[in-house]
Amino acid sequence: MSAVQESFKNVMSWIDARLPVTEAYEKHLAKYYAPKNLNIWYYFGIFAFVVLVNQLLTGIWLTMSYVPTGDGAFASVEYIMRDVDYGWLLRYMHSTGASAFFVVVYLHMFRGLMYGSYQKPRELIWILGMLVYVALMAEGFFGYILPWGNMSFWGGQVIVSLVGAIPIIGDSLAVWVRGDFNMSGVTLSRFFALHVVLVPLLLLVLVVLHVLALHEIGSNNPDGVDIKAKTDADGKPLDGMPFHPYLTVGKLPQIIIFMFLFATVIFFYPDGGGYLIEHPNYEPANPLKTPELIAPVWYYTPFYSMLRAATFPLFGMDAKFWGLVTMAGAIVLPFILPWLDKSPVKSIRYKGLASKLFLAFFVIAFFILGYLGTVHPTPVKTLVAQVCTAIYFAYFLLMPWYTSVEKTKPVPERVPS
Repeated sequence: MSAVQESFKNVMSWIDARLPVTEAYEKHLAKYYAPKNLNIWYYFGIFAFVVLVNQLLTGIWLTMSYVPTGDGAFASVEYIMRDVDYGWLLRYMHSTGASAFFVVVYLHMFRGLMYGSYQKPRELIWILGMLVYVALMAEGFFGYILPWGNMSFWGGQVIVSLVGAIPIIGDSLAVWVRGDFNMSGVTLSRFFALHVVLVPLLLLVLVVLHVLALHEIGSNNPDGVDIKAKTDADGKPLDGMPFHPYLTVGKLPQIIIFMFLFATVIFFYPDGGGYLIEHPNYEPANPLKTPELIAPVWYYTPFYSMLRAATFPLFGMDAKFWGLVTMAGAIVLPFILPWLDKSPVKSIRYKGLASKLFLAFFVIAFFILGYLGTVHPTPVKTLVAQVCTAIYFAYFLLMPWYTSVEKTKPVPERVPS
């Protein structure tokens, strides 16, 4: 052993005696065994981590030049775009990163639905993942307000005003959230504080807990086979492989491809035709000029469609209140998914026809709702939104029935070769 290696070993021994760095490295990387049959659907978790790092780093640099005041916010964004060296690149990396974050998270969640990654004993992993998603929605909303363009202003006004639909305390709560009777510089300042301090800290904690819970139980796989059930004489899973270096280094080509696609959007299509950065957001906030269509960013539009699908009062409450309940229910309902699925198998590969059809209709309905949230409502479109909303809720609420009565295929004892 060379002198350098000996010195490094001594330094690590000193650190490990005070902080278990080596133990953590072995538990979560070198000696953490992942299934050997992971497919492309399992890349989106690491892609989400890559985008998270991008958002944190670009966000820090943007904060250095951003002015969180009603008079200075829009002008500071223009200053970043025009006068700060590579400020346009940082801004587009951050704004495109927000959409990329939701793309990979939605695909990550779909993989969980498809392969039953929420089933026992991974209930807590799923719940923590859903909390990450809710925190991400909050982070995205607060960041959406910060450019203080005209769509940011009116979109924030519409969303915050929904709080007013809550009986008795609604109006007072809306004023408390805004810090004013209308959207103003006070609202912008508090949303800025939430966007750059509180929610990112909460998001990081939840991500760490999500990963720790995953590594404690172990990763699921496309066949839903527990690789810990079959081990060799040393206790290593026969159908597993060390996370590092096989998956860390092995995913580098996929990460490079993802970053290439990400860069393509940044350099050639940064506003996404108005879907990533809306056209009214190139104008400063104007409380006297309402955009032709007030709609949230694309990743919120499915829930916005559900909100607008509630068009009739019920039990003495107006349609706005039931729209808020519907939207909130659509976000909360997936939390209890682990207890709704009664299927004896995890993966869609071995579930029956009913599970496959319900999942397919669920995805189609979600896409349709996403589109309808970007256009003006009409009677026909509202009816379609109501039908798709019913399909969305039916996927979850009928799951105890169709997963318990359908015929399933036998699951292999080991991962198929």
